[in-house]
Amino acid sequence: MFKIISANLNGIRSAAKKGFFEWMAKQDADVVCVQELKAQAADMTQDLLAPAGYHGNFHYAEKKGYSGTGIYSKVRPDAVQVGFGNPEFDAEGRYVQCDFGALSVISLYCPSGSSSEERQQAKFRFMEVFLPHLAALRAGGREVVICGDWNIAHKEIDLKNWRSNQKNSGFLPEERTWLSRVFDEIELVDVFRRVDTRAEQYTWWSNRGQAWAKNVGWRIDYHVATAGIAATAQKVSIYKDERFSDHAPLTIEYAA
Repeated sequence: MFKIISANLNGIRSAAKKGFFEWMAKQDADVVCVQELKAQAADMTQDLLAPAGYHGNFHYAEKKGYSGTGIYSKVRPDAVQVGFGNPEFDAEGRYVQCDFGALSVISLYCPSGSSSEERQQAKFRFMEVFLPHLAALRAGGREVVICGDWNIAHKEIDLKNWRSNQKNSGFLPEERTWLSRVFDEIELVDVFRRVDTRAEQYTWWSNRGQAWAKNVGWRIDYHVATAGIAATAQKVSIYKDERFSDHAPLTIEYAA
């Protein structure tokens, strides 16, 4: 089996203090994609750069304490790509790609639009420029798994209070339509939903109120993959026994 984990850490140093790397060591995953590092290169200790048994590759945001993505892998990648070629969003540290043979694994952190109208417009700009990149990945002939926080819940089943969130960032009609295009037009696969069709399977909970305790969540973290490797997905799990951030790690095991 080939085991891939995706985890938004909401601060890599904070998650480390909460035991993320001890948990990660026990998982024995082949690849671990992390998002929202909230750290620059100078902040990264050796334990964060290369935990025992893993090689680390990272894309840091220029702004301090903001965004950032990384990939840990047992095997050193054949090639690493930092950024996807867009200056605005590459400055925010949102994309790192590692190639292993015929497989590319990407750690992705899509913008959130919830803080302001300005950031929502940035999110729309990201969606516009990232769709052609996804199409190019799909056309490239490689198997691809894009792990990360897409900051969009796709369907009503993917968030608890969908009725009251239809005008909120993360569940806007334009965002959901865009994600449908990723799946229907570009023909990438929402791997979790291919395996697990149950309701109330969430990966993020607001820190407000009793969202975590009451499981009032959103499914906004995904493995989005090309059809070939998506078809080999055997087992999916959302880890909620411990809390390393406001997101839960999403693990999917693929047939090797």
